[in-house]
Formats: sequence, C-alpha cells, structure tokens
Amino acid sequence: MDVQFVMTAFVTLFVVIDPLGMTPLFVALTQGMTAEARRNIALRSCAVALVVLTLFAVFGDKVLGYAGISMPAFRVAGGILLFLTALDMLFERRTKRREDQADKGHSDPDDDPSVFPLAIPLIAGPGAIASMILLTGQHPGIEGLFVTLGVMVSVIALVFVLFLASPLLERAMGQTGTNVVTRILGMLLAALSVQFVMDGLAAFGIAGPS
Repeated sequence: MDVQFVMTAFVTLFVVIDPLGMTPLFVALTQGMTAEARRNIALRSCAVALVVLTLFAVFGDKVLGYAGISMPAFRVAGGILLFLTALDMLFERRTKRREDQADKGHSDPDDDPSVFPLAIPLIAGPGAIASMILLTGQHPGIEGLFVTLGVMVSVIALVFVLFLASPLLERAMGQTGTNVVTRILGMLLAALSVQFVMDGLAAFGIAGPS
C-alpha cells in the first residue's frame, strides 16, 4: 500500500468535504429536533453521500471516456476546481454559500434535510465528486480503487461522528477556532490542487514530473 497516496487521498477528501465546517450547518438544519431525529438524519445523509461518491469512483472514468475526456484533462480541470474551492475557504465565500444552500433546503421545518442539502451538495458536492475521480485515476487498478473507497468511508464516518457531536464541538471551538481551521485546510487544499494540475500537465508533456 502506498502510504503517501493514502495520506494524499485522506487530506484531499477531508479538506474538500470539510467535516468541521459542516457541523454548524448540521446544527442549524436540525435545530429543535430530538436527538433520535438528528441521529437518523446524520445516518441517512452520510449513507446517501457514500453511495454517490462510490458510484463516481467506480464509473467516473467510464463516464469520462464516453464523453471523450482524457484523465489528464480532467485532472487539470479538477485541480482548478479544487483551487477555486480553496480560495472560497480562505476568503469565507464557501461557508456563506453553504449557509445559503442550507437555508434554501430547509424552508419548511417538517422537511428532511438528509438528502438535500446535507448529502448533496454539502457532503457529496462537485469538489468531492471530482476528487474521487481524480484519486482513482491517480492510482488506477483494484488496489487504488479500494484504497480510495476506504479513505472516503473513513472521512464519511468522521462526518457522521462530528454530526452527532456537533453541539459539543461547536461550543468547544467557537467561531474563531472554526475560522482558523477552515483557513489552514484551505491552504492545504490549494497546494494539493496545484499538484493535481502539474500532474495533468506533465501527462501532456507541458510540465516536468512532480
């Protein structure tokens, strides 16, 4: 097993999915609900996101091939998308957009937010989908697929745990702590996205190997 790939996959998915940044939104979306209702919503949202990301990890390259898109081209495009996500995190635009999506998806107190907006697009959003396709393409084969899926499951499991502990975590970190963590993760994601772009360009012979 390539330890470096495992670490890269975990950092990429953790930063893109951003479990810490979503916990306050989970609290807002489930405000006034019982503990049992919150557990059920957390379980459903994580299960749906897991299925969606698994489908893209398994069939993403086939969809790209059918559309005539090469993996290096998608790696460059995905890297640019992840870089824009990193900029949003560094300048707090991402949090504002997620809060807007959460508000639109919870206009009725009786609505179940587990599928929308929690599972899609907050957990399994465009950045997470692109990351799954990029990671499986970076380490092709059955082993790479299972490693990527295993890392994704671990990140989703962490999301589930933080959803359940979201009230305690929110009080412990405070707004300042959340902002600091978000910016650090944004810087890591920016560096990883640049690496994705460089790898894609190297496959075209435009840039040197990483």
